[in-house]
Amino acid sequence: MAALDYEAEYNNRARVPDSADIFARWAREAEDYRAETLKRDRAELGLSYGDTPRQFIDLFLPAQGADAPLALYIHGGYWRAFDPASSSQAARGLNARGVAVAVVGYDLCPVVTVADIVGQIRRACIYLWQRFGRRMLVSGHSAGGHLTAAMVATDWQALYPKAPADLTPVGYSISGVFDLKPLIGLAMNQDLRLDEEKARSLSPLLWRVPPGRSLDAAVGDLESGEFKRQSRTIADTWQKAGAATRYQEWPGNHFTIIDPLSDPQSAMVARIAELANGLSR
Repeated sequence: MAALDYEAEYNNRARVPDSADIFARWAREAEDYRAETLKRDRAELGLSYGDTPRQFIDLFLPAQGADAPLALYIHGGYWRAFDPASSSQAARGLNARGVAVAVVGYDLCPVVTVADIVGQIRRACIYLWQRFGRRMLVSGHSAGGHLTAAMVATDWQALYPKAPADLTPVGYSISGVFDLKPLIGLAMNQDLRLDEEKARSLSPLLWRVPPGRSLDAAVGDLESGEFKRQSRTIADTWQKAGAATRYQEWPGNHFTIIDPLSDPQSAMVARIAELANGLSR
């Protein structure tokens, strides 16, 4: 049996020839949604939660206003690309279903480490808790999927005793990477700087899952076998540890899989809205 080509398995831009066109479309759709929500006075952009310019949140509110259920959305880019301005449209579907969405930014590798980014997203969650005083659903794509699982498995009271232990009890991860060991030998690791020890400590697959947690692990049906394995494995592993999990394949490649987030009628948005609304009960 031939050895698995991890470089090919994890190089999504090479696997999707029109990825540059997709990114340009994201930028247009995101700009359109920011303009639309600002006009309706339903957006607060550039909310700083940290001490660097990239640590900010774009908050998009539904017609119900700030009392709506809350979701945090974390963009992808292998911890080294993009920012919230490319993902504003990810809030459209949930906003239409009555869910507020905070699209979060963070510093990128190699300026910071993956561990630093985990810490920044945790600070963003605490910022939202201090502002809204409620638990939240966390969702994210690709590297954001990894960060989603990291938030769900966080021991919040050890970090911030004033926050509830289950500050982020529910996650919806899209095309996430939960076992970082396969990335060590890849070209991208020049930026990520992972070694065996760091990869192990930053892999949510291996973390203890606190009680009462829930994680949906979604992936595109056109994605590589490794991305499907990553999502299937964390769903199976966490379920055995007592978490409520679901593995789901949706139509699309690594990038088009998130397109349904902008459609209020999509099954993906319906599922995320169901999970977010469950936190208010």
